Amino acid sequence: MTLSTKVRRAAKKPIARKRILVVDDHAVVREGLVAQINREPDLLVCGEAGNARDALSLAEALRPDLVLADITLPGRNGLEFIRDLRAVQPALPVLVLSMHDPSLFAERVLRAGGRGYISKQQSGQRLLTAIRRVLLGQIYLSDEVSTRLLDSLSSKHPTRTLSPVDQLTDRELEVFTMVGQARETKEIARRLGMSAKTVEAHRASIKRKLKLKTGPELTRHAVLWVEAVH
Repeated sequence: MTLSTKVRRAAKKPIARKRILVVDDHAVVREGLVAQINREPDLLVCGEAGNARDALSLAEALRPDLVLADITLPGRNGLEFIRDLRAVQPALPVLVLSMHDPSLFAERVLRAGGRGYISKQQSGQRLLTAIRRVLLGQIYLSDEVSTRLLDSLSSKHPTRTLSPVDQLTDRELEVFTMVGQARETKEIARRLGMSAKTVEAHRASIKRKLKLKTGPELTRHAVLWVEAVH
């Protein structure tokens, strides 16, 4: 066999595609992500899930190279899912793709064990860049969020003062953010896959932790907070 023949055969050898598990509770969103990822010669969606429970089972069965997951999931949310997944597959990287502003949740994603955070408002090309970067073992965050996190750890900020909002659980922070986006209880319940009664319980806990007395106080505080962090 000549050298040129070997080169031609090597060129025809298919690229080993990295396998990705997509986790999002909206079927239309999943379909769009699957179509976009599968167009790439080096990437392949190996499975889809609409909730954390199914995602954990598929991750165990399919052994993907990366999990692309939303934060807002019915039942256990995306941050809880990351912690659960790390308990059984600590080496499996998770990239979060979410409607929430990265400045609200990116740090919590990293603390939970995620390897990156990208907003659904970003372009498809930016998403592919984030996927490939995480697959290479790197962390992906927007430049703005990276700067904010580095500043908080630098000598310029030796003693970070925790906001009262930092007391909130991950799910409470989701509810609080949606309240600040002027979403009603029924819409929050639908989006988070929980009952309106459970949402009200979260609102009561948030008010207690933030020392707020009434629903209007909570709404006003949430709106101002969301505006401040954007």
